[in-house]
Amino acid sequence: MEALFVGKFRSQLWFVLLISFLLSLILLFYYHSAITGGDQNNGVTFLVNNFVNVIQDRKNKSIDFAVNSSHRTITLSTNYHNFTLKVSQEKNETIKHTSPSLDSCSGRYIYMHDVPRKFNEDLLKDCHSLIKWFEMCQYISNQGLGPKIENSERVLSSKGWFATNQFTLGIIFHNRMKQYKCLTNDSLLASAIYVPFYPGFDVSRYLWGFNISVRDAASFALVKWLTQKPEWKRMWGRDHFLVGGRPAWDLRRQTDDDSDWGSKLMLLPESNNITLLSVEASLWNNDFAIPYPTYFHPSKDIQVRKWQRKMRRMERRYLFTFTGAPRPNSAGSIRGEIIDQCQSSSTCNFVSCLHGAKKCEDPLKVLKAFQSSVFCLQPPGDSLTRRSTFDSILAGCIPVFFHPGSAYAQYIWYMPRNHTKYSVFIPQNDLKDRKVLINETLLQVPKKEVLAMREEVIKLIPRIVYADPSYRLESLEDAFDIAVKGVLDRVEAVRRVIKKGKDPSIGFAEFNVTKF
Repeated sequence: MEALFVGKFRSQLWFVLLISFLLSLILLFYYHSAITGGDQNNGVTFLVNNFVNVIQDRKNKSIDFAVNSSHRTITLSTNYHNFTLKVSQEKNETIKHTSPSLDSCSGRYIYMHDVPRKFNEDLLKDCHSLIKWFEMCQYISNQGLGPKIENSERVLSSKGWFATNQFTLGIIFHNRMKQYKCLTNDSLLASAIYVPFYPGFDVSRYLWGFNISVRDAASFALVKWLTQKPEWKRMWGRDHFLVGGRPAWDLRRQTDDDSDWGSKLMLLPESNNITLLSVEASLWNNDFAIPYPTYFHPSKDIQVRKWQRKMRRMERRYLFTFTGAPRPNSAGSIRGEIIDQCQSSSTCNFVSCLHGAKKCEDPLKVLKAFQSSVFCLQPPGDSLTRRSTFDSILAGCIPVFFHPGSAYAQYIWYMPRNHTKYSVFIPQNDLKDRKVLINETLLQVPKKEVLAMREEVIKLIPRIVYADPSYRLESLEDAFDIAVKGVLDRVEAVRRVIKKGKDPSIGFAEFNVTKF
């Protein structure tokens, strides 16, 4: 409370001094204009008109004031603006306001913790053990993008295509952050703090056949390391964020039973203050879903625009497509019914992924199937969301969802709030009870609406792809940019709550939407 009182008093004193200074400045220019014969009203009018703009900077840390008598200029600088007032030697030009400059990184600076290598780079050295029964070494190449894809069938555009694994987002995000325009080495300047830990790869090594002590070891070590840093103590971690790389549920084990799934990283007391970005969020308030990585990682804006044009021109001979496998052991799964309806319809294209069918592991085959279809079915699988959703959007295929948790309650920073603009929803219970037929439901969508939805889907493409970490897009925001903006907005909301003297833990939760 004492700190808040002192801060408030200083702010008020600063404000009084600024007003006094500006009033004195107005009188100074008024007097100078009278002597030189200039139009005194012009000078005073300029200062009055810009007075409000300067007042808005009263929360900045410092204001610099400089006078250059030889050039007859007065410069007023704050952290965000740089005003130059020029007293002209010409009688008809008393004062000019020249070239206001703006710090484009103001409020966007991010500090990246230099965590020990055991939390990221060392994990990748033993790439053979990252995921049991699956060889990951080739997929961590090219900064997490994986091997380049040869466009042998002309399914793709010329550049920017990689065989990207769905679980390498942590590496991709880390490498993108290294190129982030507003990355700073000064943590005091930062609006948010990034923790480059790869929790998805850490836990995936031990998901089968290891006890909870092994699975949780790195999580406890990371939290211990973070809490000893001065950056942590400023907001007790509420400005910190990390990228999961796997569904958030893999990092939120509910019990201490060895048979339970995942690690306990995000259920540690300190982790309640950290924002987790993951490919699928949980019900907790500090989880936010960001897109699975797709196969497209453009290095230039023009590559994105060319691909969008290509998707608009595609001939789509199938009404709908389903790429996947049944889940016979999953209670309540609707995949069996979907496959039955697809196989019984001449307008459906079914790409079977049963027993790891090679078609589903081939980016060219997957994208070709989606490009040839108007609608793409996206039922829940092992979890509510699917990487396939983003592959289908990339191909200009309108997604069909059966559970609101598959997209509507997940990717709130990325998808339109009005989900009917870009997708079709069929309640899974209606399908399970055979109250609806997919073929008939989709045929009832007017052609005009289909075209509008497809255009909306194609417009989403820049937002759901991660650009090549070696480059920066010029005018387009990609999935990384949107995630960073979302984190910064979230942390700023917490700061506003703290400034009001309220409990920051309440403010931290209030910034979230109601989850599914």
